[in-house]
Amino acid sequence: MPDNRPNIVMIMTDQQRFDAMGCVNPLVVTPGIDSLARDGALFTQAVCQCPMCVPSRNSLMFGMYPSQTGVRTNNGALLDESRLPGVPLPQLLHDAGYFCAGFGKTHWNNARKGEPGSRRGFDVRAEGQSRNSVLWEEGAAMMGDEDPEGLQAYYDETREFGSGEENALGYIGKPSALPIEQHRDGYIYKKCIEFLNGYQKTDRPLFLYFSLIKPHAGFNIPPQFEQMYDIDAIPDTPSPPWTDEPDTHIAAAMKVSASLHGVHYNRKVVIDPLSPEEKRRIVLRYYANCTFMDHLICGVLDKIREKGLDKNTLFLFCSDHGEMLGERDGRYSKYCLFDSSVRVPLILSGDTLPSGMRGQRDGRPAGLVDVVPTLCEAAGVSPDPRWPGMSLLGDRRRGGAFCEFHGGGTELPQIAPAWMWRTDRYKLILFRDGTVLDDAPLRGELYDLKTDPHEWFNLFDDPAYRDVRDRLTMELIGHVSTAFARGSAFGDYRGYAPLRPV
Repeated sequence: MPDNRPNIVMIMTDQQRFDAMGCVNPLVVTPGIDSLARDGALFTQAVCQCPMCVPSRNSLMFGMYPSQTGVRTNNGALLDESRLPGVPLPQLLHDAGYFCAGFGKTHWNNARKGEPGSRRGFDVRAEGQSRNSVLWEEGAAMMGDEDPEGLQAYYDETREFGSGEENALGYIGKPSALPIEQHRDGYIYKKCIEFLNGYQKTDRPLFLYFSLIKPHAGFNIPPQFEQMYDIDAIPDTPSPPWTDEPDTHIAAAMKVSASLHGVHYNRKVVIDPLSPEEKRRIVLRYYANCTFMDHLICGVLDKIREKGLDKNTLFLFCSDHGEMLGERDGRYSKYCLFDSSVRVPLILSGDTLPSGMRGQRDGRPAGLVDVVPTLCEAAGVSPDPRWPGMSLLGDRRRGGAFCEFHGGGTELPQIAPAWMWRTDRYKLILFRDGTVLDDAPLRGELYDLKTDPHEWFNLFDDPAYRDVRDRLTMELIGHVSTAFARGSAFGDYRGYAPLRPV
C-alpha cells in the first residue's frame, strides 16, 4: 500500500528575532517566510528553551528541556551515541520510514575534531563547514572539501569579526565582496537545490531539513540585500531609564562569568560611541541578513513547489533563539532570559495543516520543545511519554512557557541556573547568585509584559504584585517538577507505562 503520510519540510534560521519577519514587522522584507505565515499558523508567543545555539538545538531535536538532555550551554555535547537521552527527530522519522535529507546547521556538536559524528538518522547530509570542526558528520558533504577556496574566502572576509563572528566589528558589519555561493549559507542552499533537482518520489515520505547559519552575526551582507533598506526608516532602539544593567539574572551571571562580562563590555566600548545613525545601521544590517536568508528560503520553496513536493506536506519554520540587538544597556547577542533573546518565530503551514489553523495567529505559550511532538504526530510516530512538549496540531494548552539559562559555557564551575516562566501577560525569572556549587538565596524578577514590554521594571518585590508572583512561582515549580519527573532517565519494571494515561 502507498504511504500517504505527509512530507515534512523543516526550515530553520539562527538567531532570528520573533519580530524580524515582515508578517510581524513591516520594516523587514521576508516574502518567503511571510507566505508560510499567511497560509499557516503563526505562534505569536513561542519561546526557545535555552537562549543559545547548542542547548537550544539539542533541546529541539530531542524534544526535551536542556536539563533533561544534559546539554545546558554552548560548551555542551552528547558524544556517546549509546547513551543519548532519547531518540533525535531525524532518527525517529527515519526509523518510521521517512527519507531524511538534512542541509545545514544542526550544531549538536556530536563530533570530536578530526573524527566524524553520527548523522543521527539523516540519509543525506551537507554542512557549510570544514571537516576539522565539531560539526562534521559521517558521510556529509562538507564545504571545506567541495569548495575549499570559497570557504577560505569567507573566513578571510570575516576574520576581523572574531570568534563566532560576533565581536563589535561583526555587529557593525560591512557589505560583502563575495558571491552568494561563497557564503556558507550559499553552499547549504546549493546542496539543497541539487538534492531537490535530482529527487524522485519513492514509497517513502520525505523529511527535508534546511537550516541556515544566519542572521546570526557577522553582518557581511551581499549589497543587494542591504540596498533594499532605507536607514531613515530604521527607528532608534528604545533606551531604558538606566545605563547599567539592574540587579537581574544577567547581572548576577556577569559577576561570576568573566567571559559573559568581557564579551558584553568589549562590544560596548566600541559600539556605545557610535552615532545614532551608525547604531541604526547595525539594525539595518541585521534586517538585511534576515532578507538574505529569506532569499535562500524563497529559492527552496520555489523548487519544492516546482517539483510538486508542496502537496500533502507540512511545513515548519523556526529559529533557535532571538537577538538582543542593542537593547537594555547596549546588549547584543542572546545569553539572557529577556524576550528579545528567548522569543522565536514559529510557523506551521502546508496543505495538511488542519483548516481551522490556517491563516491564524495562535497565542498559546508554545516552545521549540513542541516541535518534535508536533512533527511526530503528523508522521504517525508514537510520542515518547518522557517529552515535556505537546503537539501544536491539536488544541492543548499549557499555562505558560519554560526556559532555562546556565551561563555561556566557559565558566568553571558552571554558574547557578536561572529559570523563566512566561505567560502572555507576565514573566517570572528565578535565579541564584554564584555557581552551581553555591547555596545562595533564591532571588527573582517579575515583569508585566503588557505595561512594560521592554522588561525595564522589576516588580518581584512590589507588594501589589505579590499574588501574581506567588501564583507564577507555583506554576513554574509545578511544571518543572512534573516534567523533570518524567525524564530523561526513567526506570520501572513496567517500562514507560506509569507515564502514559490509563
